[in-house]
Amino acid sequence: MALGLTLTLLFFLAVATSVALVGYRTYVRPVRFHERLGAAVMPAQVGQPGGSEVGGRKWVVRVVQQIGEKVPVSPQDVTIARRYLIAAGYRSDTALHVYYGAKIVMAVCFFLASLVLRNYIANPVGSIVIVGAVTALGYFGPNLVLEKIMGRRMESLRFALPDALDLLVVCMEAGLGLDQAIANVSRELKLTHPAVSEELGLVNLEMRAGKSRTEALKNLADRNPEPELRKLVATMIQADRFGTGIAEALRTHSDFLRVRRRQEAEERAAKVGVKLVFPIFFFILPAMLVVAAGPGILQMIQIMIPLMGTVK
Repeated sequence: MALGLTLTLLFFLAVATSVALVGYRTYVRPVRFHERLGAAVMPAQVGQPGGSEVGGRKWVVRVVQQIGEKVPVSPQDVTIARRYLIAAGYRSDTALHVYYGAKIVMAVCFFLASLVLRNYIANPVGSIVIVGAVTALGYFGPNLVLEKIMGRRMESLRFALPDALDLLVVCMEAGLGLDQAIANVSRELKLTHPAVSEELGLVNLEMRAGKSRTEALKNLADRNPEPELRKLVATMIQADRFGTGIAEALRTHSDFLRVRRRQEAEERAAKVGVKLVFPIFFFILPAMLVVAAGPGILQMIQIMIPLMGTVK
């Protein structure tokens, strides 16, 4: 009995020691090493030199990128497309080539699909129109997708601004300067609001690179077409230029954003009744009519059909 307990205890200690060693070498030790090393200045993005995914990039992306490099594009279109890509969060050097390559690939794929669809259309004019319409849809489809992504990112920035401003006010009232407060907020909001954290991190990097605070904030407004963010940048620049209290200005702007968000929510709630008219009319009322009047209609049909036969 004692020998069995001893062997069981030794086996348990061996398993526990093995698990502890594996956990220390796999999880604890790398975490301590990264904490001592410090965080990266800026996370490498996909497609940039030094990124961890450059070697493992899929061949499809490489092919699309090579196709996009051969597309002749005017400088004005390149400027507009790059501005949209930056606003959507794609800042790598290859994003522009991948974007134009995707447009060409989608246009070719949709053109081939339209050639198959035209066989099912008897009208010759309609077959020609369907080819042109489907090909144009494939070429301009990435524009719609990019605008949708940009809109979602701008919405996330707008919803995250009050929390970021509150944290900025807390940091500045605790004794930090505006530059240190921006860097701190960028670190703290990395998980909850990654879009705001990324933008504030870029502002901090530009100031560390030697740009003035005003220029870095103006670049923040130029990168993002969100009106509320532009208003915030204008408020911070004005408060910094005239020497007024930035913390109080940020608190006031945060209260304004929260009131604005509540008003938008109330406006959307007020529009729900009008938006529900058509779904109710086309989907709910027919079902209610079938449930309520269906048995009566069936009974009436059963009674009326024999009567109609006797009349003849």
